[in-house]
Amino acid sequence: MTMSISMDGSIGDDERRARVFDGEVMCLPPNPAVLAFCDFAWDLIVSAFDGYDPTHAHTGLSVDDYVKILGPLKTSFTHHDQSKKLIHEFLVSLGAEPTTTYFDVPRLRVVPPATYLTVGLGYNYSPHRDTWYSAPQCQVNYWAPIRGVTDRSCMSFHPDFWLKDASNTSGEFDAYEWNRSSRRDASKYTTSDPRPHPRLSGQGPGSEVRIVGEPGTMLCFSAAQLHATVPNTTDETRFSLDFRTVSLTDVQSHRGPANVDSHSTGTTLRDFVRADSHVRLPDDLIAGYDLNGSADGVLVFDHSVLTS
Repeated sequence: MTMSISMDGSIGDDERRARVFDGEVMCLPPNPAVLAFCDFAWDLIVSAFDGYDPTHAHTGLSVDDYVKILGPLKTSFTHHDQSKKLIHEFLVSLGAEPTTTYFDVPRLRVVPPATYLTVGLGYNYSPHRDTWYSAPQCQVNYWAPIRGVTDRSCMSFHPDFWLKDASNTSGEFDAYEWNRSSRRDASKYTTSDPRPHPRLSGQGPGSEVRIVGEPGTMLCFSAAQLHATVPNTTDETRFSLDFRTVSLTDVQSHRGPANVDSHSTGTTLRDFVRADSHVRLPDDLIAGYDLNGSADGVLVFDHSVLTS
């Protein structure tokens, strides 16, 4: 299958979501809002590494010491009020309606060279759909490199499996069990990662598309796209940021591409807050997505456990 890639950042949010749900990947040129977000993230990164060049700090730090920096850095970025403010400003810059657009917490991704760290806080994602992680079909993903990427340190897409069933292990994933233990435990793993990440089983991912962009180039794509982390074979660490959105109208109508192969349970919808007020989605809407989630799990992840 041929993947459609667009660089049109001028279309409205309704059309953008419709095209994303049809399988298009949008490569949005940097704008002032996303560049401000990248600059803010970079300032936090430089401060956290405290004198080390962040892109080469892995050459002077043990993995254990490196992870001790990453944990607080990632948590600080995710929960900083400025991060949420900058997401709001970026969404408005794209024409999204802040009263009906909801976003989840932003993530800072740090991918050192693959010979150094590929698990835990530097996890290299194998080909997967976010829907395998209990995300709703109407979820839209946004991802941007903070300092640029090459074809040896970017993200890959695998279009052969767009709307095509791919055998996978998502049936072993429960959002609430993940909240209970796996999200909390990432910093424990530096050599292997036993967490139940959904992955392909019994087959390869098919053809591959790698999109390389300058700092602040924002990729926008469906949570149903099969995508992965390209193992970093450069000598510099890749830094990127990402977050996800849902539209209230899409959640209400269960809009989005068809679910062809996700068997995960629970839902991540409780992670989303409204762009302008930060209130969560109504419980009655979430109930329509709560697919037999674990009764012993945790509905909403408590991020304070990462700093305690």
